[in-house]
Amino acid sequence: MTISNYLQQSGLAEAVSAECLQQALVFQQQLQVWMAQAKPEIQWQYQVPELGEGGACSLFGQLAEQPYDLELTLGGRNPATTRMLEQVTAVVAFYRQHSRSQWFGVYQKRRHPDGGFVLVKLAYYGAASRAEFPLTPEFAAMSNNSSVGLSGKARIINDVGSYLTTGGEYYTCDPKVQSEACLPLLDADAQVLGIVDAEAFDQHVYSEKELALLLAVVDVVAGLLATPA
Repeated sequence: MTISNYLQQSGLAEAVSAECLQQALVFQQQLQVWMAQAKPEIQWQYQVPELGEGGACSLFGQLAEQPYDLELTLGGRNPATTRMLEQVTAVVAFYRQHSRSQWFGVYQKRRHPDGGFVLVKLAYYGAASRAEFPLTPEFAAMSNNSSVGLSGKARIINDVGSYLTTGGEYYTCDPKVQSEACLPLLDADAQVLGIVDAEAFDQHVYSEKELALLLAVVDVVAGLLATPA
């Protein structure tokens, strides 16, 4: 899927200027070069917050005793899965170097053992955060990640405080976050493969250059996840 088609499918067409689109293409080329040279270290296990009663909300600042194990979730380590995670990790490292975001994660849509679907965090940087977001209407009512994962439509919030004041739903992982951009990862048929989520401690971060960087990232990562592991 081209970036132009992605803008139409994700609902971002009116939010992206011609200059932003051109910058996205430049970032896309730079990212391809970066990935050819990068030697990232996969984080197979990572710390996650304790979940509150019922598992709906994370308890900020309280880490679970056991780390989350991607190897178990992905069905073990094999060459294809390892290569995919290496590439996704390289994308996250590129994004971190170029972005103003304090937090960023790549999530893949996967079937949960209970039969439903969840978003699983494959790679990230920033503070510890939950590993899985249920893809259910109930959870989408309070989570941008789940909402975008279900709808395939991007959601950009450049003033979290105002968004909450006007009644917007929001899953608070870190109270310092003032801006968030959550974009879907789509295959050639516009089916959701996962999402990327970026968070910043300043307001009005996700426009122009920052949005262009995200567009380049979602284009590359969608290609990685669309390839069977």
